[in-house]
Amino acid sequence: MNQQQILDEFRSCGALLEGHFVLSSGLHSSIYLQCARVLMDSARADRLCAELARKVTELIKSPIDMVASPAMGGVIVGYEMGRQLSVPAIFFERVDNKLTLRRGFDIPEKANCLMVEDIVTTGLSSRECIASIRELGGNVVGAACLIDRSGGKADIGVPLARLAQLEIATYAADALPASLAELDVVKPGSRGLQ
Repeated sequence: MNQQQILDEFRSCGALLEGHFVLSSGLHSSIYLQCARVLMDSARADRLCAELARKVTELIKSPIDMVASPAMGGVIVGYEMGRQLSVPAIFFERVDNKLTLRRGFDIPEKANCLMVEDIVTTGLSSRECIASIRELGGNVVGAACLIDRSGGKADIGVPLARLAQLEIATYAADALPASLAELDVVKPGSRGLQ
């Protein structure tokens, strides 16, 4: 699949939104990609994650023992990537502002882990999840995401396989362009407006 075909998958199900959005990072943007919506169709999730799994195996030559993802955005794509790669998939949840394993999940000592996200913007949650995996004794061999909206600029410290790479402008709240400032702000992600 090429990048246009991937974006067409997002457009066809209303997962590529335009307006004024606050991202999980706190930055503002005129474009929002709703990965939960694109993954709600199991056939589409299979198609997209099969392509991402292909990119992962091209980029990462180490064996992968398990997939670990940050909740909420990484849960579905992480599960599907685990299925595609035939390995277990677990997810971290935020407890007292720290990513933590719950639900009986654990990481075997020195297990080769692939960290999987839906979207990478600044790379902050990816780096946080990678640090949490390492704290628990996992070996992070790489990462994967559906969309890298940083244009390849986000450095997460490990090789990153991307289904698509876009450069979508983001703005601090005090540096909004007038065209964006005029629009009502929406926070469609899992963390809500603060």
